[in-house]
Amino acid sequence: MPAAALFDVDGTLLDTSYWHTVAWTEALAQFGHTPAMARIHEAIGMGGDQLLDHVLGEDRDRSEDEAVSTAHQALFARLWPGLRAFDGAAELLRELKRRGWTIVLASSASDRDLHVMRRVLDADDVIDAVTGADDVDASKPAPDLVRAALDKAGAEPDQALFVGDTPWDVQAAARARVPCIAVLSGGVGEPALRAAGAVEVHTSVAALLRHLDTSALADPDRVTAGSR
Repeated sequence: MPAAALFDVDGTLLDTSYWHTVAWTEALAQFGHTPAMARIHEAIGMGGDQLLDHVLGEDRDRSEDEAVSTAHQALFARLWPGLRAFDGAAELLRELKRRGWTIVLASSASDRDLHVMRRVLDADDVIDAVTGADDVDASKPAPDLVRAALDKAGAEPDQALFVGDTPWDVQAAARARVPCIAVLSGGVGEPALRAAGAVEVHTSVAALLRHLDTSALADPDRVTAGSR
């Protein structure tokens, strides 16, 4: 079976974490909710349903949830022209593909947002499959997205590595029994990522690319050999 490199997108490959924070802040304000932006930012990486649980509490009135999420989608869409991929993002995916990895994106974003972000990333020539929030019942930190990505890659958990930028990515990967490499580009500090269980932490995907030869991602044959 192939070794699979599974990637989060927001905050990992694209510089979108703070744009999402702003969009959620404005969406919540439309419905009278004014949590601190720091509280919202620490929930970025979750799916919208779990983000609202985290920010507003699970015992809230949920009748407005769909409207708040729709407002977030509309506000984030207005920011699309300013989206950019992190330096080295596409180059990292291409180098991993050259080394023999199967590349799968596993994002909590909607299909609509994923379509736009893939265009910004401009690496579809090496991306083998994509999973998004619309493909699963439960979003990160539930393991569903990671398991769906494994299925699309045709890989077992011990034949894969996940790359993400939040504790929710690390937790989702761990619950699917996949080791997670973390990057700091989403705004979460190394201690939190290590505490969640990240096996490596790099400042960015560009730094991961520079240090690829000493990373667990260096050689897909090592991963598949270790799973036999």
